[in-house]
Amino acid sequence: MTNALLLLPDFMLIVIGCVLCRLTLLNRSVWDGAEKLVYFLLFPVLLFGSIVRSPLQIGTAVAMLSAGVVVMLIGIALSLGIGRLPGVDARLHASGAQTAFRFNSYIGLALSERLGGSSGVALMALLIAVCVPLSNIAAVWPLARHGGHRFGRELLRNPLIVATVAGLVANMCGLTFPEAVATTLQRIGNAALPLGLMAVGAGLIVGGLRDSPRLAVGFLTIRHAVLPLAALALCSLLDLPPTERAMVVAFAALPTASSCYVLAARMGGNGPFVAGLVSLSTLLGMASVPIWLAVLHNTAG
Repeated sequence: MTNALLLLPDFMLIVIGCVLCRLTLLNRSVWDGAEKLVYFLLFPVLLFGSIVRSPLQIGTAVAMLSAGVVVMLIGIALSLGIGRLPGVDARLHASGAQTAFRFNSYIGLALSERLGGSSGVALMALLIAVCVPLSNIAAVWPLARHGGHRFGRELLRNPLIVATVAGLVANMCGLTFPEAVATTLQRIGNAALPLGLMAVGAGLIVGGLRDSPRLAVGFLTIRHAVLPLAALALCSLLDLPPTERAMVVAFAALPTASSCYVLAARMGGNGPFVAGLVSLSTLLGMASVPIWLAVLHNTAG
């Protein structure tokens, strides 16, 4: 099965969400609630459960984690640096900068299982566990600064950061749950991926990009070209094993996080502009992820 076909089930869910929102009674009002459910409950539970259950052998994956963190830092530095260019609208930049370095974990976890099985999921969960707090801190900072919010308070209220830190602490402490509790958490987490992907489809909007097309091009170029190239270079430099290479490149090439819109809207940013960025990034990801995985395969061969 080619890389494009590996992604097909996930993107079919996105298309289904788009169709349901536009052509049925399950309209935008339904999906607004679904997005909040995924962001505040289902996805945090999925992250927490994945990290708790995964054998996080950080010592054996230091090189892979280093590559993932460096990729993330490159994205953060470049996206925030765009804000220093003349003529850039401060509110639009604060709202959209996060789309250049945040990543769609729904697609990442689903893709990792198809690329690497259970070991791939564990590696991707480890990358997510390390990079989610970093990416969310970098996303919250410009919005908090622009909107007059308290930075520390926003971090403590972010459900993805809370879930990730709680999962890491629980994993390191060897915490286990009774079977009934563990099964309940797993079933809640299992609902996050399909519902989250359909919510991404329901939220596809590109009209908001008219506010600043050039800024949008800058963010999406970082997300879909610069970061995958950086990942390929780092994988070669660090001589990572094949499965770890695939996870790092897939991680770097992922579309931006659908929750970017929720964060921007909740913190007073330009929601339509971010919705447009998320939508176009998701559409670009349908082509860019398979392309970069194919490039990895050809260079490794």
